[in-house]
Amino acid sequence: MDVFADALNKIKLYESLGKYECTVDSTKLIRSVLEALKAHNYIEGFEEYKEGKFKKIKIRMAKKINYLGAIKPRHAVGIDEYQKYEARYIPSKDFGILIVSTPQGIMTNREARAKRIGGRLLAYVY
Repeated sequence: MDVFADALNKIKLYESLGKYECTVDSTKLIRSVLEALKAHNYIEGFEEYKEGKFKKIKIRMAKKINYLGAIKPRHAVGIDEYQKYEARYIPSKDFGILIVSTPQGIMTNREARAKRIGGRLLAYVY
């Protein structure tokens, strides 16, 4: 069971159904990815709350996600390889983002390319 992929699939499903809110399990990875999505206006915002002894995240949708998916396996990407994976996962230039886990934290492919650091691909959204 992959909590991260399940959360992304649930967000994608609720977005396609036209829902305004979605609730997913809370992990540090999911919170970091949601921060990146919020910074690029794919979601309006999110808040974490406790339900019993488990933490959950309530996400407010912005109706801007066409597709959202987890990348499996998590490919290692060097500084010079971003363009190859952008062509594979994003339909056109400057239309979507790749979310990358780097030694400096989770960021988009554009930020990682500007800082000249590699990492592992986590997800893509457009």
